[in-house]
Amino acid sequence: MESSLTKEIKKLSIAERILLVEELWNSILSDQEKLRLTSEQKDELDARLQDYQNSPQEGSSWDDVKGRVIDNK
Repeated sequence: MESSLTKEIKKLSIAERILLVEELWNSILSDQEKLRLTSEQKDELDARLQDYQNSPQEGSSWDDVKGRVIDNK
C-alpha cells in the first residue's frame, strides 16, 4: 500500500526528486555517528572483504549485476 508521503513524492518532477534524494542523503551523512555497526555486521563485512581479497576474480562487476537486474525487469 502506497503511503501519502510516497504519493506526494511522485507528484514532484524528476529533478525535484533527485534534489530530495540528495537532501535526504546529506541528512543521513550528517547523522552518521548514529549509524553504528553491530559487531556481527562488522565481522560479516570483514569476512566479505577478506573473501574478495583472496579471490578478486570471483563474483560479478557492477556493470554485470546492473545489466542482469535491468534485463529481469
